Amino acid sequence: MGYITNINHSDAITHDVIVVGAGLAGSWAAMVASKQGVRDIGVLSKLHPLRSHSGAAQGGIAAALNNVRAVPGTGPEGPLEAVKAGTEPPDSWQLHMYDTIKGSDWLGDQDAIEIMVKEAPEIIYEYERMGCVFSRLEDGRIAQRRFGGHSVPRANYAADFTGHVLLHTIHEQALKQGVAFYSEWYCLDLIIEDNVCRGVVALDIMTGNLHLMRAKAVLFATGGYGRAWKITSNATANTGDGVAIAYNAGVPLMDMEFVQFHPTGLYGKGILMSEACRGEGGHLLNSEGERFMQRYAKDKMELAPRDLVSRSEQMEANAGRGIGPDKQGVLLDLRHLGAAKIMARLPQVHELALDFMG
Repeated sequence: MGYITNINHSDAITHDVIVVGAGLAGSWAAMVASKQGVRDIGVLSKLHPLRSHSGAAQGGIAAALNNVRAVPGTGPEGPLEAVKAGTEPPDSWQLHMYDTIKGSDWLGDQDAIEIMVKEAPEIIYEYERMGCVFSRLEDGRIAQRRFGGHSVPRANYAADFTGHVLLHTIHEQALKQGVAFYSEWYCLDLIIEDNVCRGVVALDIMTGNLHLMRAKAVLFATGGYGRAWKITSNATANTGDGVAIAYNAGVPLMDMEFVQFHPTGLYGKGILMSEACRGEGGHLLNSEGERFMQRYAKDKMELAPRDLVSRSEQMEANAGRGIGPDKQGVLLDLRHLGAAKIMARLPQVHELALDFMG
């Protein structure tokens, strides 16, 4: 490693806490810390915070709210209905936990999963209290839809802009709490003294100036490294900088092989077609017009866990049943949903398909 020398130490920026990354994880952490009494928080983002990749999440955020259930006796694709007061709730944190562990092929950290599923409903309601514009049922409760690997509908959504509205909500709340954002500042390295992190070295992209930033605590929330793949729905910014910086500082890494593959994106483009497409009833078809998921996951069909659906698509392509110039794609069929449902529930998907595929 080379040494960075052209820094003015007398001009150091100081915060109690520095968060690197301004997506949902980083901005939420900054907001919570400020609410708990930390008054001096700085958040670095190499993008404008509202361009963070969290904003590209479309289909929903899971929590066992018990607002919606499948109509009894109609199977995994049947219509949904609002859960009426006094009826037995179809969902629970225990079922959410089971689905999550099963979907991880029993590799997930079960203690962490338990915390996540127990806290998820209150986090959704906290977003609601902060003004997040969720889609609603007729009685005003938050709407829910099916998602891959879920036994019951538990994805809470805002049409197909869910990450977008969550990110805007949390960013404005962090600003309200007085969090300082360094927009388009690039973290270059950690400052380590006596095996303790004392801050970061950052580059102001606009001016090219280097800055020493001191802090009592540094939190990394820099996202993944999906750009390692040729075609990906990950943003151009998802290059794994935070992972590399931590590794270079001697922080051990784990589970680096677990990069999520999304089953549906526009062919050859890397533009996400939300899981909501299948959650609302979309079908996956091979070149023979067959709903091939019945071969691989007869019970959950297109809403099997993402890794299983992704592998199934590849197996269809390998068997010569793919579509496109290189026969490596499949068809995502939404025609039977009808225009009204597509425009109400999947407006962004409709727009992206027109803009990028014609």
